[in-house]
Amino acid sequence: MIIAIDGPAASGKGTLARRLASHFGLRHLDTGLTYRAVAAALLANGLPLGDEAIAVDIAHRLDLGHMDRSVLSAHEIGEAASRMAVLPGLREELVRLQRAFAMVPPGAVLDGRDIGTVVCPDAEVKLYITAAPEARARRRTAEILSQGKEADFVSVLEDLKRRDERDQTRAVAPLKQAADAHLLDTTEMDIETAFRAAVDIVTANRAS
Repeated sequence: MIIAIDGPAASGKGTLARRLASHFGLRHLDTGLTYRAVAAALLANGLPLGDEAIAVDIAHRLDLGHMDRSVLSAHEIGEAASRMAVLPGLREELVRLQRAFAMVPPGAVLDGRDIGTVVCPDAEVKLYITAAPEARARRRTAEILSQGKEADFVSVLEDLKRRDERDQTRAVAPLKQAADAHLLDTTEMDIETAFRAAVDIVTANRAS
């Protein structure tokens, strides 16, 4: 069983993906971390982000079971990863790894930007999680502040809008809702309400 979850940054898709994986006894992969892991390696070694050959080599040796979310969640790594996501060779290698992960029994929940459209187009259930930019900015600001870091709502909002624009307009695998994906707008939902709605969608699809 494969559940594909897509959506823009700070929409809540990651939290929902982890909880759905636990609820249904599946493995979980935040595909964004695969791009962040490659970006982090390049940054740590002072290598150019646009060097596709080096990026692909790093991706080829990536261990999906040892990606530290706490380290890879750094803002500068996320920005670098978003810029690198346009490299077609890198995407091809990471998609290969992501598909291989998804195919291991009993299945998996994958979340990212192109899971339902590119990585797992035949997934049993597809969800597209979204929320208004202002709601996502409030969540991201609160998250950063809770970590003891400084954050400004206006700056976070503008950053999210820039990332949305970059993700939605890139030539390779742009962020978009798959034709057969269920739309879940979490703007007015807390995480528990969103989780129950997602569980209901998955359960209904499995029964049909």
